[in-house]
Amino acid sequence: MKSVTALILMLLVSCVLVPGNLTTGSPTSPGSNNTELDDHPGGFIDDTLPTLRGMIELFGADRRNIQRFYDAPMSTRASERNAEHLNHWVKTLDDMDFEALQRDGQIDHLLFQNDLRYRLRSLEHDQIKNREIDDFVPFSSTIIELQERRRRVEPVDAEQLALILSGLEEAVKEAQKTIEKRLKAAAEGEHPFETSIANRAARMVGRLQRSLSSWYRFYAGYDPLFTWWVDKPYTEADSALKSYASFIRKKVVGITDEDDPPIIGDPVGRDELLSMLEHEMIAYSPEQLLEIARKEFKWCRQEMVRAAGDLGFKEDWRAALDHVKELHVEPGQQPYLIRDLAHEAVEFLEERDLVTIPELCKETWRMEMMSAQRQKVSPYFLGGETIMVAFPTAEMEHADKMMSMRGNNRHFARATVHHELIPGHHLQGFMTSRHRTHRGAFSTPFWMEGWALYWEMLLWNKDFAKSPENRIGMLFWRTHRCARIIFSLSYHLEKMTAEEAIDFLVENVGHERNNATAEVRRSVSGSYGPLYQAAYMLGGLQLMALHNELVDSGLMTDKEFHDQVLQHNSIPIEMVRAALTGMELARDYRPGWYFYGEVVVSEDSTLKE
Repeated sequence: MKSVTALILMLLVSCVLVPGNLTTGSPTSPGSNNTELDDHPGGFIDDTLPTLRGMIELFGADRRNIQRFYDAPMSTRASERNAEHLNHWVKTLDDMDFEALQRDGQIDHLLFQNDLRYRLRSLEHDQIKNREIDDFVPFSSTIIELQERRRRVEPVDAEQLALILSGLEEAVKEAQKTIEKRLKAAAEGEHPFETSIANRAARMVGRLQRSLSSWYRFYAGYDPLFTWWVDKPYTEADSALKSYASFIRKKVVGITDEDDPPIIGDPVGRDELLSMLEHEMIAYSPEQLLEIARKEFKWCRQEMVRAAGDLGFKEDWRAALDHVKELHVEPGQQPYLIRDLAHEAVEFLEERDLVTIPELCKETWRMEMMSAQRQKVSPYFLGGETIMVAFPTAEMEHADKMMSMRGNNRHFARATVHHELIPGHHLQGFMTSRHRTHRGAFSTPFWMEGWALYWEMLLWNKDFAKSPENRIGMLFWRTHRCARIIFSLSYHLEKMTAEEAIDFLVENVGHERNNATAEVRRSVSGSYGPLYQAAYMLGGLQLMALHNELVDSGLMTDKEFHDQVLQHNSIPIEMVRAALTGMELARDYRPGWYFYGEVVVSEDSTLKE
């Protein structure tokens, strides 16, 4: 055992990581919009592009190259190389004459600067997260080193590699034994590991296993000595890693092979939320955003009670909601409903001349049906160029079929189709692929989802809802978006558990429980960022405030406003405001737009009927 360990250490010590060459030039004639970048990590720049646009596109291309090359998980060298690249561009921007840039250039500069600094903070955050799982993966450096030596195409000693892999297998098994001992030593009813950290560790073991597999496939089969020496010890090391990942999931995290595994998230905490909000150019604190959500929630509840009264249910909004849920089409008819609702939305917009809708945009949206498996995490429609329709499939249990039909009824669907297609995500994607495309690098859900939610608000104001049932359909989703802010931020502030979030959606919004479970699962399991679910309503409120500032004041028409918002692409809405209002900008600009006015956090944070 000692000889194996010594050989591993000798290999690791002998490996010298050679950093890539990094030049540190700056633009010639700083401040000019038409200068070329003489010296930069990628080697050249297309001088037909405006400087800042070219720099942004070059940065993105170089970053992707670095990420593809330095792809070993938990790699210190990858982190260092990314930091070098980011700091180069920070310096490049710092050396530019900001005041000499035109307005679009200043906005691009601020967006680029904001993105670079956030990425640097994220590198530090990732390192902290990795250190939290060190106890689970003490063997990680062996796999990282093998993969990085492979990337550099360094010579291999097959016999020595066989010993290293044998040592790796033993190290993985020893790590598992250590975790087992800590589990057994824990007092009754206690758990020695945080579930979120253990779950993250299980995922990392899986990533390390896949990295080792990639390394092995590079050599196996064509190198006779490699295959002769390494095949068996690799197979055993690979098996040990798979077994260890399964052990962590089942014995430490508590995930079994059942159909509905427990919901396990990874709350980020207040400090990280503040960092993310700064990156999104949101000036409010998480607590203030929760207060905004509560106020909007109460408005929704009042309107829901009013609509319930119009339907004869007095103040019983739950009974009214149940009534609306039963108004669904028969199985097999959902595609035709969606088609008709899409045409209705376009006609409404064009009759009122609210936004430019190119003919090709109207022609080319598509539809697909969502699988039963997909509906476990996405119980409602998803959209863009293709609208993904949630509706019962044959293999579902009867109860699940009924919940799917109730949750995607006529009036809920009517309030969703325009969100997903036109004027929502389909129109949005069509335009952003044609205007200021380089700004896609700074895409934010506050603009992406905020735009679609904003239209729900605007169409409400323009009497798109023709009946109390229509109003309830629209209000359900609006209430849902308020609830998303409340439960997602509360979860990441560690003030609400996943189960409490499910109960909250069922009791206060009116979700079917399976749908509520799916909603919370996708919100906290890592498939969405911590601010994503909050971005719908908050982005919509930002755009509504900007509409009030520019359209309600008579400075722009609806159509002018909407076309301009789309043409500035998917950037933080505070920067859209800067572009549309002509406000003065400075290099040290910081978010300062209080789109909801002054928000005082109340002591009573409950939602009262």
